[in-house]
Amino acid sequence: MQFDGQSVIIAGAAGNLGSAVARELAARGADLTLAGATQAPLEALAASLTTKTAPLTVAADARTKEGCERIAAAATDRFGRIDALANTVGTFRTAPIAGGAAGDLWSELMTLNTLSALHLSAAVIPAMKARGYGRIVHTSAGAGLKAFAGASIYAASKAALMRITEALAEEHARDGVTANCVLPGTIDTPQNRAAMPKADPSKWTKPEAIAKVIAFLVSNEAGGVTGAAIPVTGHG
Repeated sequence: MQFDGQSVIIAGAAGNLGSAVARELAARGADLTLAGATQAPLEALAASLTTKTAPLTVAADARTKEGCERIAAAATDRFGRIDALANTVGTFRTAPIAGGAAGDLWSELMTLNTLSALHLSAAVIPAMKARGYGRIVHTSAGAGLKAFAGASIYAASKAALMRITEALAEEHARDGVTANCVLPGTIDTPQNRAAMPKADPSKWTKPEAIAKVIAFLVSNEAGGVTGAAIPVTGHG
């Protein structure tokens, strides 16, 4: 899979998974738009990549329609097209239903994990539809299929993201635009290792393994895959 001349937006690029996706696609020749909440980490990531064309960095709030439209407009202005969106925006928080704390998470998780995906998709679709080509990949989670204790709101937000992806696939099936999502289990990150010191991280999935699956799904070769929710739970 090569991405020479293809313009790919990575949302949440400065995170553990987003930066792994950036490294994977940079190595394959993509023109990258690195989007995230703050500029400094994006610039540091861009400086660490070896690319034919300098990556574009865009600090914008993906939770808002305006922020997502600014990302899409910047990518189009710089590269003249948007071939793909790899969305890794999201967060993980838990709380038991009894006691009221879960309800407090509703707005936070539904906005960051789900509404951001809706806004990002809406922002890139016009450019993709105009060219008759596009790839959209969102990052859901295994909890979107089955919740576990404490994960009621997190699981609901990830399940909603899966439904959004399915609808996107159906709505743009005739436009040359595909929409899929990946479902990682526990990702091997420094933050997860610190939060779960007694767990065995050898059983977790490395960000680089997930990045390879995302790279396939945003590639030209994945044109026959749309509306899928693909578990990525191997150890990498």
